[in-house]
Amino acid sequence: MSAPSLESIAERLQGYDPQTLTVSHVNAFLSQLVQPLRDVESVSPLQAPGRVLAEDVISPINVPPHDNSAMDGYAFAGADMHPGQSTVLRVVGTALAGKAWSGKCESGECVRIMTGAIMPAGLDTVVPQELVQVRDDHVTIAADLLSPGENRRLKGEDLMQGLPALRTGTRMGPAACGLVASLGLPSVKVWRRPRVAYFSTGDEILSLGEAPREGAVYDSNRYTVLAMLERLGCEVLDMGVVKDHPELLETAFRKAAHQADAIITSGGVSVGEADFTKAMMKKLGDVAFWRIAMRPGRPMAVGRLQESGRDCLLFGLPGNPVAVMVTFMAFVRPALQQLMGWQAPPLPLLKARTTERLRKKPGRTEYQRGIVERQSDGQLWVRLTGNQGSGVLSSMVQANGLIVLHHEQTTAESGDWVDVMMFDGYL
Repeated sequence: MSAPSLESIAERLQGYDPQTLTVSHVNAFLSQLVQPLRDVESVSPLQAPGRVLAEDVISPINVPPHDNSAMDGYAFAGADMHPGQSTVLRVVGTALAGKAWSGKCESGECVRIMTGAIMPAGLDTVVPQELVQVRDDHVTIAADLLSPGENRRLKGEDLMQGLPALRTGTRMGPAACGLVASLGLPSVKVWRRPRVAYFSTGDEILSLGEAPREGAVYDSNRYTVLAMLERLGCEVLDMGVVKDHPELLETAFRKAAHQADAIITSGGVSVGEADFTKAMMKKLGDVAFWRIAMRPGRPMAVGRLQESGRDCLLFGLPGNPVAVMVTFMAFVRPALQQLMGWQAPPLPLLKARTTERLRKKPGRTEYQRGIVERQSDGQLWVRLTGNQGSGVLSSMVQANGLIVLHHEQTTAESGDWVDVMMFDGYL
């Protein structure tokens, strides 16, 4: 099935206006534009962190494989306990982890048991060793201390044989990798990692190692974007800086589109900038140029480039460093997650109270850099990092989150609750 054109996607979006798009419109558009990758690879649990499952992982065994003890203590039949009465039991053996106890336990008897040991037949309750009184070969359990069945792990209570242990679209984290190993599986099937090409554009951009010159700036966008792509789990094609020259831009775009699943650029998409970058995007593909109702990060280009019979996603980001990071977080990251096949839940927003007045007019979404801290009243408070200019990258370093002032929201007064997009686990 062919991917929908940008025009057909726009026709389906109520209220679509490329000159004043809301944040929600942008994400709705991208959700229809991006087609997930469908190339499958097999990897071991050691290679799986950050990868996305291409099929359900079906448990070949029960986990745990037997009823077992959740702690060190004494296993007995819960029926031996009676309300309002202490319980005295005779110890008749010891059950160790790793092998079944071969003896038999009658009513009024118990077995010393270690954490993880198989529950002996007929026994369903474990009392922790620190909660009993031991005298010779007997233990006493205080009245009404336990209920029958306590401190026992049931066979298959974690994972049942024949049922899905992990679902398609799950991104493999440390716990998921350990879970796969606990099933005895040497490999899992995952989607191929997306290949993403990046280059900065502009005659004023200096690469590291070049001598400073008047009117030029060193390229920070390349390093922030590449770091965010690495953190996301993409294969990165670093194409450096491309000058504002038609032949150079065409070569870079064609090379990137030939090798990558997506291209990200920064600079050259704002109104009034040299139009070589825009012209080349239009020449090589189906591209829309947006003015988004947000701050920072208003200009953005999005679409597809065609090269050698294949489509490549394109994200043309603004040139200012903070605007690049904010548009990546708000739009590019969710789109790349979809490309990866990652069924990622929406990023939760934290609630915090602002320590100062945040001026805001309705009609655009604003992202302000902030520091969230828990104060003496036990509540979370957020304060601005200072200068909120879209070129002030140091304020992103100081911040631990972005204060999100939504499209129709107005000025937030000191003490008001606001939403915060936290950086931990994101940047």
